Amino acid sequence: MAVCFPAISTSPSFLPSIVLVAMRKRRRLKSAVKLGFDDGDVTQYVTESRKHWDSFYERHQNKFFKDRHYLEKDWGHYFCDENDTLPSNGKVIFEAGCGTGNTIFPLAKKFPQLFVHACDFSHQAVTLVKSHTDFREDQMNVFVCNIAEDGLSDHITPASVDIVTLVFTLSAVSPEKMPIVLQNIGRVLKPNGYVLLRDYAIGDYAQAMLMNKNRVISENFYFRGDGTCSFYFSEDLLSELFVSAGFTVVDVNTYYREIENRAKNITMQRRWIRAVFRRP
Repeated sequence: MAVCFPAISTSPSFLPSIVLVAMRKRRRLKSAVKLGFDDGDVTQYVTESRKHWDSFYERHQNKFFKDRHYLEKDWGHYFCDENDTLPSNGKVIFEAGCGTGNTIFPLAKKFPQLFVHACDFSHQAVTLVKSHTDFREDQMNVFVCNIAEDGLSDHITPASVDIVTLVFTLSAVSPEKMPIVLQNIGRVLKPNGYVLLRDYAIGDYAQAMLMNKNRVISENFYFRGDGTCSFYFSEDLLSELFVSAGFTVVDVNTYYREIENRAKNITMQRRWIRAVFRRP
């Protein structure tokens, strides 16, 4: 059962003990050995990210992630008219990093009058979206794009989008390219448009496991066993990123869910960050 809090401090005194142990172990390793990641190594690793995600989707198809129906509960009023009860008559959304459509298909079904732009830099992911039984060409514009490098104006009219959704997408981007992503999506947002974000938070159980396996690329940025990457955000860092890109903060909070693995007799504290930003 999920236990949610509106805000959780990420200061050391509030971090789970497993994360603190991993952080201490990381410091000892750093002082004892060279980790093997120089600037060239990091650049090559991030450059090959598309290959790793293509392999991921080729292997798992659309069966790895579940459809995100919880977004309707958290953000449903953003997709409705001002009375917050009726679906919008024509709002336009853009899902950056759509994967196999676990965000866009539930939203399109719940709010059928939305028009959806969506992209992913994995060709395999976009192919899976377009082959989905619920894909509709008259409601969806889905395309391949690396939002950390490619402009969106070839696919989306500037200042035409009401809402951008970033769901576990920004964490897959190299930290130095995150400002580019925010500038890119800012260009397609209308004035007073919103960015709705969910992503990984500092103190997550998975972060501790990656620390213990010495899979650190840079501070709070890690590589998994399958070659994909993941960044873990604090509320302050995430807010600073968006404010620096010209957005205003509407809401930022961290919440967690305890997951019990009875077979291994462990309780995992998963932490996520949830935020809303507005383009003035």
